[in-house]
Amino acid sequence: MGLFEQINKDIIAAMKAKEADKLTALRAVKSELLLLKTSAGGKDEISDEEGIKVLQKMVKQRKDSAEIYKTQNRDDLYTKEMAEAVYIQTYLPKQMTDEELTAAVSDIITKVGAESMKDMGKVMGTASKELAGKTEGKLIAAKVKELLSK
Repeated sequence: MGLFEQINKDIIAAMKAKEADKLTALRAVKSELLLLKTSAGGKDEISDEEGIKVLQKMVKQRKDSAEIYKTQNRDDLYTKEMAEAVYIQTYLPKQMTDEELTAAVSDIITKVGAESMKDMGKVMGTASKELAGKTEGKLIAAKVKELLSK
């Protein structure tokens, strides 16, 4: 079953269970996926890779909004955004741990032959492709900086 079908099935389950927050998050996901399908150059079927990119973007948006709400002392909105992010994250692949990320980035640095911060662009290009969907881009960048600055 594809991501789109799974979301539809879970929307129905959330409606039956009267889970309003989860339903809101899932409807937002469905909306984004429909936009992707119907956009110019869109396809009838959305690949898992494209779906994961959309979900990652949505989680990042929710977390960014939540941080803004937190700085403005809007705990009600902060909680709502974080809850939506958690619901959306359940559809993403398991995220890498810090140890796994360190090992993966170290391997990439060795493979690319990077020696200093000057080579960060090469490392980031490869790391972003290989680790897409497994962790957030800013975590990859932070780990690359940490390992190249040693």
